[in-house]
Amino acid sequence: MEAFLLKDAAGKVVESCKKVIVGKDEAIRLIFTSFLCSGHVLLEDVPGTGKTMLLRAFARTVGSGFERIQFTPDLLPSDLTGITFYNQKTGEFEFRKGPLFTNMVLADEINRATPRTQSSLLEAMEEHQITVDGTTYPMGEPFFVMATQNPVESYGTFPLPEAQLDRFFMKLSLGYMTREQEMEVLGRKPAADLLETIEPVLSPEEIQALKKEYPKVRVGQDVLGYLMDIVERTRKESRFVTGVSTRGALALYKASQVTAAFDGRDYVIPEDVLFTAPHVLSHRITSRGGESFEDAKNYLKRMMEEVPVPLEKLS
Repeated sequence: MEAFLLKDAAGKVVESCKKVIVGKDEAIRLIFTSFLCSGHVLLEDVPGTGKTMLLRAFARTVGSGFERIQFTPDLLPSDLTGITFYNQKTGEFEFRKGPLFTNMVLADEINRATPRTQSSLLEAMEEHQITVDGTTYPMGEPFFVMATQNPVESYGTFPLPEAQLDRFFMKLSLGYMTREQEMEVLGRKPAADLLETIEPVLSPEEIQALKKEYPKVRVGQDVLGYLMDIVERTRKESRFVTGVSTRGALALYKASQVTAAFDGRDYVIPEDVLFTAPHVLSHRITSRGGESFEDAKNYLKRMMEEVPVPLEKLS
């Protein structure tokens, strides 16, 4: 396994996105991790932290087709998937594809759309296909959904159900920049101008090669057991109503492989699992206390500290 290929690719993607987004290297690596694992990302943060701009920069960096959809309460499922209409010129019914038929979809403020519209994404996100009027249409590859939502302003919003949250590979939060980073942003060109300077750093062929490369990263039995200890602990924890699903365990396994490859290793260590677990698992568990996403993530981190970490065996 040529781990340096993924490490080099991660470096290129981060450097490209840094032209627009300052101080969010970790978030960029995590978005790239989800992209390689054919997963989807949900960014939840207060307005004005650069969520939409970060996702725009990433889409331009990997050079795939891109569509931005502003989710509103009056948005219909057919506005996403497309409609079948009668063509009077040909005398036949034709299907007009919606904006989901692209490689990358930015679902801006996804929680402002009704549950019916939100659910129209489920089949596309999980099966990479869309069924309209009994006909199934395959999606392009790669297909990547990047959604944003505002956790503060709850008026006129529809919280995502657990079934749809589980479809997201990771849930991330950018947070505020440091004082120095914000001063740097204030004194430079507008982000929209900088966005135009971004050129693709990876070809479609290179992306497909990277997707085939990361599964070769080895996961030892001790590390695999440690990963399952964390997953099973969420299912037995009294503070959680629901634990992590098998889909979540598989996502954590893949994310740990990519994280190891980004560090130039062809094997996973417990630190890879520890790093990715809060981002992959936090939105898949339901807390009895109704805490915020950050509170749930912090509690999950404290819980993982109680799980014994496997030690390296000396030969």
